[in-house]
Amino acid sequence: MTPSSIDLLYLTFNCAKNLLDVPVFGSHLQTAFRQNATGLPEVVVLSLQEVAPLAYSFIGGYFLNPYLSRYEQAINIAAQHIIDDLSSRNSETVNTAPTALPSKPYTLVRGKNVGYTAILLFAREPSRLKNIQEAEVGFGAAEIGNKGAVGLRMLYEVDGGSSELTFVATHLAAMEWNLPRRNANWAAIMRGMAFENPEVVVNSYKTSVTPSPALTPPAEDEPERARLLDNNEHNEQHLQLQQQLHNISVFRPSSFLFVAGDLNYRISTTSPPPSATFPSLDPDSENYYPDFFRLDQLTRERNAGRALHGLSEHEVRFPPTYKYDVLPPRPGTREPELDVPWKFAVHRYPSWTDRILFLDVPSWLKKGNSQDPKLNVRAYDCLPVLRMSDHRPVYLRIDVPLISPSDMAPPSDLDCGVSKDPRARLPMEIDPEAWERRAAARRKEIMAGWSMYLWSTKEGACILATVLAFGAGVYWLHRRF
Repeated sequence: MTPSSIDLLYLTFNCAKNLLDVPVFGSHLQTAFRQNATGLPEVVVLSLQEVAPLAYSFIGGYFLNPYLSRYEQAINIAAQHIIDDLSSRNSETVNTAPTALPSKPYTLVRGKNVGYTAILLFAREPSRLKNIQEAEVGFGAAEIGNKGAVGLRMLYEVDGGSSELTFVATHLAAMEWNLPRRNANWAAIMRGMAFENPEVVVNSYKTSVTPSPALTPPAEDEPERARLLDNNEHNEQHLQLQQQLHNISVFRPSSFLFVAGDLNYRISTTSPPPSATFPSLDPDSENYYPDFFRLDQLTRERNAGRALHGLSEHEVRFPPTYKYDVLPPRPGTREPELDVPWKFAVHRYPSWTDRILFLDVPSWLKKGNSQDPKLNVRAYDCLPVLRMSDHRPVYLRIDVPLISPSDMAPPSDLDCGVSKDPRARLPMEIDPEAWERRAAARRKEIMAGWSMYLWSTKEGACILATVLAFGAGVYWLHRRF
């Protein structure tokens, strides 16, 4: 029987530049895997912010692998526990032998980072993921990736059914007062994140469009008609070009879209005064945290059409995910430390900074009956506090219907000027020079990364000391002989 949906889990976590505690995170992941589900998701995607120290993040590769590999270990440890539990329940024998060798239920299909921000794509059946594309944009100083976004797009195929999926991992501007900058960061994603080089698309289109030769010169009484025909042809060509650019944007009409990250939207534009009232996790308190969600900046900005255009979010029922002060371990605490003592930091209003949003099934596929395809959210929740970070991880477990790219695309008779769906009409045009600008920023990141590595890490200090010692030795030998 052909499955009608893709079981997907998307998780976002601000790692605070620290190495992951694999046993603790793996244990918490089991909770996420089990919530409202009996089996493992087919696809797992991680959006990680502040994934490693900035020098390692800018250089990438070998320097970043020790940080990223721990997430792969944690996912597979958690998944194997789920598989073993299911096997023991289904076994008819009382004494089930434990797994002799560690296995890898999930394969890391693709990993990519832009500075501090990384995205990791895992799958139970990697062969089902086709045509994987990447996109990236930086919006830190000089467009480098201390803040930025990275994306993956792919076609998921199984037994004749398919869906196109786009995932964006991002980290927007911090601080309560920086709301306009956060919205500008989102605009940079819409404008600069392209899954193909937009300049190539523009140049290719220009070469394919040739002016129509005039068979006979227009009569003297037809200059206005000729001008109108030229304008109509120009407008049609411009629309065709915009459609091609639309197809390489985050809002590709044929694709589902998921955006996850530390979006940094707060519940206030100012820092809390000493007497500020904070949310409480006590249901009996008059300051129970759900009452504070009405102050959420992201919900307000999204509803006003200033951010996360067209995206939906499942109901938020979990407590604020930032900012936590982790307290010393309780006496007698054993490893792994699964229940970390904490309190809210007094200099930041507790806020729902870590979020996951998605583009719902387009309206043109809904006929208003029970047979309509839909995204089914199984869970939208946060994990417990981890000692390594002042954020809590947030995850979304969701069933994505299998809808082919051709069926997802808007119908030809849709009035794009009326529809607010960004798959029908882009909120803003793609920057044709996006890839060139990103390449220039990447060169700056590499230079900055190596400079920071040499001057701010122990390993870099050892390299500098070795080079200086070698140089001094050569100079001494040269002077002596």
